[in-house]
This record gives sequence, structure tokens and C-alpha cells, in this order.
Amino acid sequence: MSGQANISAKDLSPRAADRVGGTKKLVKDICIYILLVIGALFYLVPFFMVIANSFKQKKDIIKAPMDIVGAHGMSLDNYFKAFKQMEFVKAFGNSIFITGLSTLAVIVLSSMVAYYIVRANTKIAKLIFALMISSMIIPFQSIMIPLVSIYGAQLSLLNHRLSLVFMHTGFAMSMSVFMYAGFLRSGVPKSLEEAAYIDGCTKMETFRLIVFPLLKPTTATLVILNAMQFWNDYLLPSLVLGKKPLYTLPLSTYSFYGTYSSDYGLIMAALVLTLLPILILYFFLQKQIIAGMVAGAVK
Repeated sequence: MSGQANISAKDLSPRAADRVGGTKKLVKDICIYILLVIGALFYLVPFFMVIANSFKQKKDIIKAPMDIVGAHGMSLDNYFKAFKQMEFVKAFGNSIFITGLSTLAVIVLSSMVAYYIVRANTKIAKLIFALMISSMIIPFQSIMIPLVSIYGAQLSLLNHRLSLVFMHTGFAMSMSVFMYAGFLRSGVPKSLEEAAYIDGCTKMETFRLIVFPLLKPTTATLVILNAMQFWNDYLLPSLVLGKKPLYTLPLSTYSFYGTYSSDYGLIMAALVLTLLPILILYFFLQKQIIAGMVAGAVK
């Protein structure tokens, strides 16, 4: 009987410990989730307030900016006025042209450069890679004045959309090459390329038909990251594009800021119109973005 009692006590003690441990873990998880929800709400409240204020009149925003619905109700007038005054169609076309062409150039050129650096594995390739990584620590503010001076005063290349595309591509190359190179080293087996060479493919055909399709997760990640950067950029376009017909959407929103007063309702509506296309892009590519980040973290 004593043996049975000892056995039952031994059997019960781990179960009790498991129950205590499980309860502690459950409480810990609930606390973490609550903190995450609070943090998410803390960051999302300004975004929701921008959307709410975009439907309100200026006097309602000034009087009670935190109210969801103003005293005069909700209206779409701000969106119609903002759409017209900021010349949305023209600014949207400029943003699409600059963002799309810049993103395409970055993806094509950075993937090819990363492929050369990883597969060549020479001292020159390593030096190029080291210089590109080193350039990532240089802040843009330290070179923007010489950059504008050279391209504006000496080369007369300002007020051209292609000049901005060229600059966007150059500034985004280092990070894109770094991400592509990391994936190529561990995610693309060299045996596939050797098999393609045996089948008669050239290096360019091997890269285009074999290697680049395997880079899809990283490509999707870089597309959304670079597109968001180019689309939302205000500083560089403000230095390069000085004529209103060339304005991108972020530059067009600045037209609602007056010297002595600003129409906050129009500003909020313009901000929502500016953010909407990039949010739609993220919605369609979110699965590929998460897959690319997880693949990079695992590898």
C-alpha cells in the first residue's frame, strides 16, 4: 500500500506541476497579447483619426479633433475638393511612373549584381560588395546638397522625372543587393545552374530562367519595401522636381498648407488618397512579403 501511495504521489506531483506551469504560461500569454493589442491601438489611433477627420469640416476638426463624427456630420466634400486641387490624376501618374520604373530598375539591376557577386566570388566582387554595404551607413542628408548642386548647377538635370528615377535606383541598390546576395548564398543551389549549363543555357538564360524565378520571395519583399519608400518619399522629389506638373502625390499634398492657415480636412483627405494605392499593393503582396521575411530569417 505504501508503494502504491508513493507511486501515486510521484504520478500526481508532475501533473500538478504541469497544471501550475500551464496556468503561468497561459497568464503570461494573455498579458503579452494584451500588451500587443494596446501597442497596436497606440500606433493605429493616429491613422484612424486621419481617416475620421477627412470626413469632417475644418471647424469641426479644430474644435474637436478626437471626435469620430463632427457636429456637422460626415461628408465626402473634402475628397472631391482634394482630388481636384491637388490634380490627383496628374500627380498619381507621376508617382506611378517614378515608383514603377525605379522599382523595376532596382529589382533587375540589384538581382544581377548580387548574382555576379555571389557566383564570381573574386576579390573585385568582394570589394564591390563591401563598398555597397559601406554606403548604407552614409545618411542622405550629408550628400543631398552636393547632389543637387552637381545635377542642377553643373549638369542641368533637375526637373526631370528620369533624373529622380536614376537617383532612387542608386540609393536603393545597396540594400537590395545585400538581401538578394544573402538569399542566393543559401537559397539557390549551384547544382541547378550547373544542370542548366549542361543543357546548353548561357549565363544570362540560366539567370533569367532558373535563378531569378527562385528569388520570388525576396523579390516580393523588395518590391513592397522599395515601392513604399519611393511612393512616400518627399525630401528627394522636393529637391529634384520644382515644377508643379511634375509633382508626385506627397508633393501635391503640400499645396494645402498655407502661410497663415491650413485646411486640415483637405489635408487629411489628400493623405488618405496618397496612402490608398500603396496599401492596396501591400494587401495583394502581403503573403509573399511574409514568406520572404520568414525564409530570410530561417536561412
